[in-house]
Order: sequence, then C-alpha cells, then structure tokens
Amino acid sequence: MHMTREGYEKLREKLNTLVNVRRKEIAKQLEHARGFGDLSENAEYETAKQEQALNEAKINELVIQLSSASIIDDLEIAHDKVYIGAKVRLYDMKQKEELEYMLVSEAEADFLENKISVTSPVGKALLGKMEKDVVEIQVPAGQLLYKVLQISR
Repeated sequence: MHMTREGYEKLREKLNTLVNVRRKEIAKQLEHARGFGDLSENAEYETAKQEQALNEAKINELVIQLSSASIIDDLEIAHDKVYIGAKVRLYDMKQKEELEYMLVSEAEADFLENKISVTSPVGKALLGKMEKDVVEIQVPAGQLLYKVLQISR
C-alpha cells in the first residue's frame, strides 16, 4: 500500500500507543476485574477481555499495514499531475466555491482534515488530472463538477 511519510508516522504512533499504553491500561482493568471473584459472571472482566481482543486486532491490522507500506517520495512523482500525496485546490463549478483536498491512502483518509483516499470516487476521478482540467465525478449524492485550480506537494 502506498502512503505518505506523514501517514506512515501517524500509523506508527498509533501502534506505539496501542502497544505501550493501551495494553497496560487493559491489563490493569483485567487485574481489577479479577478481584471481583467468579469470572464466569463478572461483567467487568468480560468487558475488559473484549477490549483486549479489539486492541490486539487493531495492533495486528496496523502491523500488517506498516509492513506492507511503501512510502511515496515526492521527488519521484510528477508535480504537474494529481497523484497520492498531492494537495489539490479545486473550484466547485456548481456550488461556486473553492475546496482543497490532499490525496492519501485509505489508511490515512480523514475527511475532517480534508484528506481523501485515492480509492474514493473523488480521489479516483482526480488521479492524473492537471491544472485547468474540468472533472465530472459521479458520487452517491449526485454529480460533482470541479475545475483543478492548483496542484502542490
């Protein structure tokens, strides 16, 4: 999976937190819950065990993502076209407003930070486009019409 260096580092930080902080918190919860006696009827113990299983699943998922990650080097990518890692300033021709997105991998996507996945409908449609290109994008809510104003890294 291709990803930006920033995205890779965020995933590493998240993994570190899950392994070195969250595991210890859950271990304390389990120890505390064991003190309530009979584990077969202990809701606190069951809850902590479920949290432990979810935490371990997240850890495994992050380990797999990080081990298969290929960090995109901006120097190797054309700067005049939209590719992963690019910041794209767009003009929404229907809403008459400007938008800015950064194209990232699925693991890095965060709509609140204007980071969209290259596998999303908008991301797919923008890939390979150049400044001044007009792009029609079919999304579940209808059709978007954008003009690419600027591409930066």
